[in-house]
This record gives sequence, C-alpha cells and structure tokens, in this order.
Amino acid sequence: MLEGKSVIALITARGGSKGIPGKNIKKLSGKPLIQWTIEAARNSKIIDQLAVTSDSEEILELSHSLGCETIRRPGSLALDESGSMEAILHALTSISSSYDYLILLQPTSPFRSTSDIDGILKEAITTNSEIMVSVCRLKSHPMFIYEIHDGELKSFLPKKEQLRRQDMPPVFVHNGALYVAKIEALLIEQSFNVPNAKAYVTEGRINIDIDTPDDWNYAEFLMSEKGGSL
Repeated sequence: MLEGKSVIALITARGGSKGIPGKNIKKLSGKPLIQWTIEAARNSKIIDQLAVTSDSEEILELSHSLGCETIRRPGSLALDESGSMEAILHALTSISSSYDYLILLQPTSPFRSTSDIDGILKEAITTNSEIMVSVCRLKSHPMFIYEIHDGELKSFLPKKEQLRRQDMPPVFVHNGALYVAKIEALLIEQSFNVPNAKAYVTEGRINIDIDTPDDWNYAEFLMSEKGGSL
C-alpha cells in the first residue's frame, strides 16, 4: 500500500505456448521462468496481494507453493487467440477482496526487478494516473521501416521530408514488463492501450521480452554472466 492505495499484482501465465513449449515453468538459470517474476513481486514494499491466473494445474501448484493466491482460468480464456484482458477481468471477478490499483506482470520479463515494480507503482500512485505502462525507446525509427510490394520497398509511413537521424523525434513501444491501472478505470476501458495512458520509460535488460527460442538463449546467456541472479 502507498498513500492509502491498495495494490494487487496479477501474473498471467497460461499453460500453452507454441514458440517455447511449457515456457512459463521451463527453467531459466535454474528457476522456472515464472518464479523470477513471483520473487520480484513478493519483495515489493507496495504490493498488498499477489495472484497468479492460469489454466495449468502445474503452474497453479508451483505458484501456490511460492506464496501466491491462485485463480483457475477457464480453458476458453487460455486459447492461442485469447487476450490477456479477458483473463484479467475474470481474475478481478474471482478475488474476494477489493483493491485500488492493479499491476500486471507477465512472466516473459524475467529481468524486471523489485525496484522496477515499486518505481512504476510510486509514479502512478503519486501522480494519480489512471493507467501507466512501461515503454522503451525504439532503436529503429519508423521512418526507416518499409513494406515490400512486388519486390519493391515502400515506406510504411506516409512520405514526409526525410530528416537526419539525430533530428527525428524519439519514439517508444510497450516493452511488456509493467502495466498499472486504477481498477475502476480498467473495468471501464478494458484496455491498457488508451489515449490517456502515461508512459514509464525503462532502459536496459528489463526491456528483454522472451517470446522465441533465440530470446530464451539470450536470456540464459545474460543470466550466466550474472551467476544466475539479477
């Protein structure tokens, strides 16, 4: 809790994964992937409750053993085409207590630290923000992004005057690590991608999101440099 505002952290972790089978419980540097997120959240000084929603009995059992409240997600909300928001809304109707803020933590950001979690919560709560998401600066500016039509490069953006790289305005993208919202606002918007969302800019390894085997191998390499710890 901070400034009288209560916070629930929700970890969404379905059992299926096409890119990396069993990804959420696959061991990364000796720990199941989801455990890195659970431990970072449990060390928060602001989070009041930590819950995991999943359709996987194995994930739920592991999460319970690590001190999390568990929410069994219906199989209909754990399909490849299912979005996270449906699982979030289901979880909010399943918890017995009420909270002011929710922070969504996805297991695929194992380099997200407790200080990252508490940092965005402090920023969101002290500025009375309804929705705040973590973003990182894009290395490749959209002005240099193209589509291919009949073998020819076509600018992805409407043609504008070409600027020097150093004159281009910085652009940012969601990094998938941190999503915070007033629960009242989230129930209305049912999305974090809204016009009034505030940005929380992050740099470094927190921006690594594990989606492919190459991502996994890179994360393993970075963990080995740190001796298996963040």
